[in-house]
Amino acid sequence: MRLDTLSALNAERAARRPALIVTDPEDGGQRLVRAAEIDADPLGSLLRERLRSGRSGLGEGPDGRSVFVAVHAPPVRLVVVGAVHISQALVPLASQLGLDLTVIDPRTAFASPERFPGVRLIAEWPDAALKEIGPLDAYTALAALTHDPKIDDPALMAALRAECAYIGALGSQKTHTKRVERLTEAGFDEAAIGRVHAPIGLDIGAVSPAEIALSILAQLVATLRKGRAVDRDAAGGR
Repeated sequence: MRLDTLSALNAERAARRPALIVTDPEDGGQRLVRAAEIDADPLGSLLRERLRSGRSGLGEGPDGRSVFVAVHAPPVRLVVVGAVHISQALVPLASQLGLDLTVIDPRTAFASPERFPGVRLIAEWPDAALKEIGPLDAYTALAALTHDPKIDDPALMAALRAECAYIGALGSQKTHTKRVERLTEAGFDEAAIGRVHAPIGLDIGAVSPAEIALSILAQLVATLRKGRAVDRDAAGGR
């Protein structure tokens, strides 16, 4: 890889922006395509599909020639709001999926290292905690699990403004109806609010914290990989 291409790629990585390296197997020629440039690229449809799947591989250009597309996407960050039992169950599952997990909760009785060993834990209110984490982005997933609007709502609003890849909130349909009212009053339109998966998690009949954690991560992965809305009706009337 040429030094200028590598430097440009590293700049995109540092900014948590995805990029793709297109290589011509015949002559070894390479070029970098930034995410913002995909639509104007002759290989646009192929590059979009590769970026959506997150998988590198061979493809065919419009001239019929084979190209190798290497996907360089930021690691997905999972921000969990609420140091609750479900959050504890999320920790080992998120680790196996390679997610960069952070738990935030201003309630120090819940947000203790004893309950979350080895996990990045921020015992601050969301506004302060999210500043410490750094800017949310399209490769961030946020799960609001406290059932407390004073804690969940600011985090959900920040995630909506940042257009996070996945946003979910715990609570029954009745709870979510009230949440929608608050988000509407805060200036979010129907389309934006519709991005919040609530009740959170796929409908797999989940009951225990571990099962609910599994349903959340399944929904997160489906949203990331399939690029489409998935069933927002979680089990158990959460």
